Amino acid sequence: MYPLKFEPIYKEKIWGGRALEEKFSKKLPKGSIGESWELAAHENGTSIISNGNLAGMSLMEAIKQEGEKILGTEAKEDYYKKFPLLIKILDANDKLSVQVHPDDEYAFEHENGELGKTEMWYVIDAQEDAKLVYGVKPEVDKEEFVSSIKEGRLEENLIEVNVEAGDVIYIPTGMVHTTHKGILIAEIQQNSDTTYRVYDWNRMGKDGKPRELHIEAALDVIKFGTKPEEKVVGLEIKEEGYVRTILVACPYFTTETLDIAEKYSSDTNHERFYVLMGLEGKAKLSYEGGEMELKAGETLLLPATLGEYELVGECKLIKSYIRDLAEFKAELKELGYSQEEIKQIKGL
Repeated sequence: MYPLKFEPIYKEKIWGGRALEEKFSKKLPKGSIGESWELAAHENGTSIISNGNLAGMSLMEAIKQEGEKILGTEAKEDYYKKFPLLIKILDANDKLSVQVHPDDEYAFEHENGELGKTEMWYVIDAQEDAKLVYGVKPEVDKEEFVSSIKEGRLEENLIEVNVEAGDVIYIPTGMVHTTHKGILIAEIQQNSDTTYRVYDWNRMGKDGKPRELHIEAALDVIKFGTKPEEKVVGLEIKEEGYVRTILVACPYFTTETLDIAEKYSSDTNHERFYVLMGLEGKAKLSYEGGEMELKAGETLLLPATLGEYELVGECKLIKSYIRDLAEFKAELKELGYSQEEIKQIKGL
């Protein structure tokens, strides 16, 4: 097997722009492009492999043909039916709707067997004084929340945070969130396209009518009275030639950034697949049988049977994968990290 590249799937959005073209030289179609689905296997968009002898096949077709060679020995049976991750880049040229996502149980029952949508946002770029909405104030209950929607004062019940490039937030199901304008985001999430809009800034869609809201469903899944989340700090591990920061380790995905100054070597070990998304700079990826370049704005899937690989160059990337959390936590303790240090990883 070899590292798989994919054709991006571009989604026009009312809040989108052209930042993907400006930042990463992506060849965008006309319009306001809000999302680039970098790696997807969903009914609303499925990735097509663009390199090697699997070129032209969809991700799920390749998995059906190659199976464990791609997914690995640790893959759950469900992954062969539905790939577990959806990797995107968002261009919030304008505000997204105020929104929330359901968990697996609610989505399965109410969204025709869909997965829930836990996600993580990494801020790639942000204009000065950029802000996100990141939760509901803990003193706000459902009754007050509904009243504030009806009375047009919802914003006073939302928690706003300033963000800049490099900030990371973890968005579990049930958390109300949105982004204001001028933010470019890498999004790692469960393979789901279910979003419940609570408020859309009185904005009109292309048809000149207000966009659909999903207030009743949103109220079912919002977790009121919870402590506001903080930005992700992560566990920083300094090694010769690179810095590895483990950001999130939840049941659905584990993510880390790699700041490579010289080189980084690892091994897929036949156990699991890995996804690499370039954020800054570029590196040469070498593996048994070949090499290729990984640039900012590109995403690769490393099959479980790729084996040993090395990245040489100066770059920053996000590495995403799925791990058994108890096993992962035990490994970190064996390496000498304290409980307090491990707590810096969201979800673990």
